[in-house]
Amino acid sequence: MKRSNMESLNCSKGNTVGIVVAYFLIYVVWGSTYFFIGVALKDFSPFLLGALRFTAAGIILLGICYLRGEQIIKKSLVKRSAVSGIVLLFVDMAVVMLAQRYLTSSLVAIIASSTALWILLLDVPMWRTNFRNPLTIMGGLIGFGGVVMLYAEQLNVRWLHSYSERGILLLIFGCISWALGTLYAKYRSSREEKVNAFAGSAWQMLFASGMFWLCAVINGDVREADLREVSVTSWLSLLYLVSFGSLLAYSAYVWLLKVRPAAEVGTHAYVNPFIAVLLGVFLGNEQVTFIQVSGLLVILLGVMLISRKRKAQ
Repeated sequence: MKRSNMESLNCSKGNTVGIVVAYFLIYVVWGSTYFFIGVALKDFSPFLLGALRFTAAGIILLGICYLRGEQIIKKSLVKRSAVSGIVLLFVDMAVVMLAQRYLTSSLVAIIASSTALWILLLDVPMWRTNFRNPLTIMGGLIGFGGVVMLYAEQLNVRWLHSYSERGILLLIFGCISWALGTLYAKYRSSREEKVNAFAGSAWQMLFASGMFWLCAVINGDVREADLREVSVTSWLSLLYLVSFGSLLAYSAYVWLLKVRPAAEVGTHAYVNPFIAVLLGVFLGNEQVTFIQVSGLLVILLGVMLISRKRKAQ
């Protein structure tokens, strides 16, 4: 009996450590990817960057899963991973990379912080829990108000791209797509494999990469690409996105969806902007306006109200 309790305690401690590490990856590492995407886009087109990134990460992760003895070929797993990969990875990542042609990485990350609010609003099975208290509704409205501030501010900023409004609308669409993909992965895809299995994540990346390749071919990116002209900095950024952004952080995200509530996992969107802004300002010499910072603070105020209620339950 004592041995059983000790094993259970060790398992619990191991799971706690895993959760802490996973949250570090989706909080800090994902926040840094906005900056490295911006760097890589100087030499890669958005679709080609996504194709190379997720093809490499998907193949490597699938190979690791095979060596670990996971059942990588399972019809239901592959089918649902295809949906998750296209909705969660392809649409959102394509939108983020396209938007960064019009916006700085700092502003992209700030607007992307609204993703957590969309997850909260679209998580129908958790509505009774999430909206039991008026503070939750108030927090959601305040957070959305912060996003509206960011959009309205673009009309008067001269140093931003002339099509920055288009980039913001693209991002809002991407945030909604990411929220829907997250919930599908939470309630559908994750049920097809064990908690510590990652074949589903690998298939999601591969299906997303397939869509990126298709778009890259149709758009002429493959034909026009000259990899010999790509700088070392862009190659290193791509390597970082493959290893840290996809293999580690995305796998951690999918794993957390299996063991934690979706709205809680979605809080990565609140921390990512701080990391992205810091890197953008100190490494990329990007400009951040007072209204942008104010909008982010308004979003975080809404988050605090939501989080306060969740902790009290």
